[in-house]
Amino acid sequence: MKSISFDTTNALCGGLLTAVGLFFAWQAFNLELGTAFRMGPGYFPLVLAVILTLLGIVILVQSTRVQGEPIGAIAVRGMLFILPAPIFFGLTVRGLGFVPSLFFTALIACFASGRMKPLTAIALSLALTAFSVAVFSYGLGLPFQRFGPWTQYPVLGEG
Repeated sequence: MKSISFDTTNALCGGLLTAVGLFFAWQAFNLELGTAFRMGPGYFPLVLAVILTLLGIVILVQSTRVQGEPIGAIAVRGMLFILPAPIFFGLTVRGLGFVPSLFFTALIACFASGRMKPLTAIALSLALTAFSVAVFSYGLGLPFQRFGPWTQYPVLGEG
C-alpha cells in the first residue's frame, strides 16, 4: 500500500484557503441570503466563500499528487513594508487626499524588495499614482478628494 505524501506548501495554502472560505461562508449565513433573482446582502459573499472553499479543496487534493519544493525562509522585509502600506493609506486618505496617500503607500510598498533603488521607487510610485488618478478620478469619475485638508495652505487674512 502506498503512503500518502503531501506537498507541504500546497497543503498549507489549500488548508488556509479552505478554512478562510468556510469562515466567511459561516459569517454569510448571519446575513439575509435571498434568492438568485432577488439577492440579499449575504448572497454574493456566500457565493464567493463557496468558490474560495472549493479552490482550497482542489489545491489540497493537488498537494497529494505533486511533490513540491520545501517552504523557504519567511520574507520578513516584505511583511514589514507590504502590510503597513494599506494601513497607511486607510489612515491618511481622508487627511492627505487620494494623490499623496497613494503615492506614499506605493513608495512604502516598493521597498519590500531589497533590490529596489530609490529613484526607481519614486518613478514607479509616480506612475502608479498618475494611472490611478486617470482611471478612478477622471475615467470613472469617483467622487473623492485628490488633495485633502492636511495639504491645503491657509490663505492669508482668513481666520
